Parts: sequence; C-alpha cells; structure tokens
Amino acid sequence: MIDSAVRIADLKHHAGAIVTVRGWVTHVRSSGKVAFVVARDGSGTLQAVLVKSQVPVASWDAFATLTQETSIELVGEVRADARQPGGFELGVQALTVIGTSPVDYPVQPKEHGVDFLLDNRHFWLRTPRQTAIMRVRSELEQAVHDFFYARDFVRCDTPILTAAIGERAGLFSTEYFEEGTAYLAQTGQLYGEALAASLGNIYTFGPTFRAEKSKTRRHLTEFWMIEPEMAWYDQDDNMNLQEAFVRYLVQRVLERRGEELKVLERDTSKLDCVGEPFVRLDYGDAVALAQSKGSDVKWGEDLGAPDEALIVDHHQRPVFVVNYPKEAKAFYMKENPADPRTVRCADLLAPEGRGEIIGGSQREDDYDKILRRLTEERLPVAAYGWYLDLRKYGTFTHSGFGLGLERTIAWICGIEHIREVIPFPRMMGRLHP
Repeated sequence: MIDSAVRIADLKHHAGAIVTVRGWVTHVRSSGKVAFVVARDGSGTLQAVLVKSQVPVASWDAFATLTQETSIELVGEVRADARQPGGFELGVQALTVIGTSPVDYPVQPKEHGVDFLLDNRHFWLRTPRQTAIMRVRSELEQAVHDFFYARDFVRCDTPILTAAIGERAGLFSTEYFEEGTAYLAQTGQLYGEALAASLGNIYTFGPTFRAEKSKTRRHLTEFWMIEPEMAWYDQDDNMNLQEAFVRYLVQRVLERRGEELKVLERDTSKLDCVGEPFVRLDYGDAVALAQSKGSDVKWGEDLGAPDEALIVDHHQRPVFVVNYPKEAKAFYMKENPADPRTVRCADLLAPEGRGEIIGGSQREDDYDKILRRLTEERLPVAAYGWYLDLRKYGTFTHSGFGLGLERTIAWICGIEHIREVIPFPRMMGRLHP
C-alpha cells in the first residue's frame, strides 16, 4: 500500500511540516548548487527547491535525469513563499523518480497545430489551459445537480439505444438483434416525458449523438445534454426555470472557478449580462430584426448562426426567441393557440456569437394533433405507441428543455471551439484517441 501523500492544493494546511508530494514535472532549472523543480499533481502547481549539499547524492543525481512529465515523489518541508503559486514551496529532502519520460515528449511549450493537439489529446489535457477548462466543466456538472436537487427534481436515466427518435435527421443507427434498427439517442426527452408523468419534475443528464455532417465550432457528434421535464409547466414557466438555471450556472463558475477563468484570460465582465432579465422575442420580430441588419432569412426558415449573432448583439444579453414555425421544429412541440402556424417553443441564444445553448418547448398534449404530426413527418407511428399513450391515459400540460453542456462551457469560458471543452471530442473525421 502506498503511503498517503499531500495534495499540492492542501499544502497551506501543512506549513512547517515534512510532507510527501507526488506529481509530474513541468520544467526544471539549476544554478549548479541549487536546483528547482516545478511539478503539478492535478490539484495545483508547486516549486520544489533542492540544495545539493542538503540532499542525498541519489536525489541530486535523480534531478539530473528529470524531463518534462517525469513522475516523481518529493519529500520535504512546506515553506511559505508569497511569490509561488498557492503561496508555498517545498524545501526538498529527497527526490525519487517514479516513472521516466522520454525527452521527445510530444506536447512542448511552443505552438502546435490543432490537428496535432487533437491527435495528442491525451497529452494536451495535461496543459494548464486544458486543466482549467476541465475544472470548470466539473464545476458546472456539479452545479447542475445542485440546482435541480434544491428544487426537488428527480435525476433519471434514459436509454441510449432507442427505436423512437426525437429529431428528423442526424441519426446513428445499428441493427439490434431481431428487433430491427436501433438508433443512438439524440435526446432523452421522450422518455423524460413518461417519467414526468410518474415523478412530476425530473431531469436527465447524459450523452447524446447527432450524425450531422457539420464542421462548425458549435457542433460535436457526441455531446452531453441536461434535459428537465416538468409536469404542469407551461412554456412561460419553462422559460422562467431556464433563466434561473443559466444565471445560477454562470454565477457558480464566477464564484468558485475564478482562478481557472484567469488562466483562460476570460473577460468576466461580459458575463454580467446574465444578471439582467433575459429578452423574450417573438420569432417574427427576430426575423425582422435580422433582416434589418442585412440578413436574407425569411419567415418560415430556421435562424442560422449569423442571424442569431445579429439578434443577440442587438440586445447585448441572452435572448429567448419564441414561437417558431412548426415546420422548423420537432413534432412534439405544442401548437400555438394564438397562431397555429407556430409552436410554443423557445431557443435561448447566448451572447458573444455563441448562439443557441438551450432548446425548449411546451409539449403537445393533444393526442390527435401529435398523431397528425407524426404522420406528417413520416415517422413510424408504431414505434411511438408508448409515447402516444401519455396523451391517451391522463394527458397533462408539461414542458421541458435541453441545455447543451459543451456550448454552455464554451460560452462561460470564452472558448472559440467546443472541441476543447470535452475531454475526448468526437467530430466528423475524428474517432481517436
């Protein structure tokens, strides 16, 4: 059994004590009689100081072999030093090499092409920038659970393999024994609706898959979605929850991951806008606004990324675009009583050109109307028998939404491409590592 070591982040609790620290070398330097090792352990970065006359010969010789990413064990005294990261350094008494690292370590402190870095993603993740992004991601994931737990939502898990699809295109398919074709889930929503009829307010949090041949900075073929479904919520209730949710996520990162945002050089003043009420803009007005700024989008078409950017730039804060034409949206969205050409839905557009981070709607609760939409979309009605039953046996007003985790992280962190905010991105032409 390996004796316990102290995490670098916890050194502040051990000032003056002799401790063991384990980690990986980021760089070294020496003046001949004094040597410095900078190491990281995942919790932080530490400078360790070796004085040749005060350490065993074996430790001094071991220092001479250190290369980038060599794993080591250090034993020494924790000393306060305000100049160092975390405010402490280690006066080394012994250094041991655990795992050597060849001198040709692939990711060096220099410029590399994106394809090279993606090919070496397992190494790229060790860099300070990527470490900071992953910590923000972890904070956001925990914040999601805390937000819904505090509101008595029930976390539910839904199938990844399914016969009932949520969208018309972008499907990964596979043969499923004798049952025919199965699809990788594009959403957990349909099953979430069934669970809401059982539990009231629920949310799902899992991977989703879209086989869209898109190479934009906002698309992945595998990504994570948070999808709540709420019984007795109409679309206004739905948007109120979304606004509170997004505001909570942003404020949580600002409060707890400030150091990581500094590493990312994020201008956090651009996130102050979430403190203001979000704009709620009718789709028709959104089209007119985009047209007034030079777009050629027409009523009835889905808004493209440039249109979304024009709309949000005009308001300088998050914008809900509501009541899209039904032809532009999925079959399960409720027909708008005020205008049957449209559905009671909303896309939440984030500032700084980030576009849609949430898609949500009130769900159609009328059996005949949703059956008609399924038929119009030429979807296999038999595969949705259980889903139609939700409208046949005790139909109810309900709403839900899906927040894309990676798009939200990219916006909050100020990252240009979402391939950086998931540990191992899956995109067109990229399945490794």
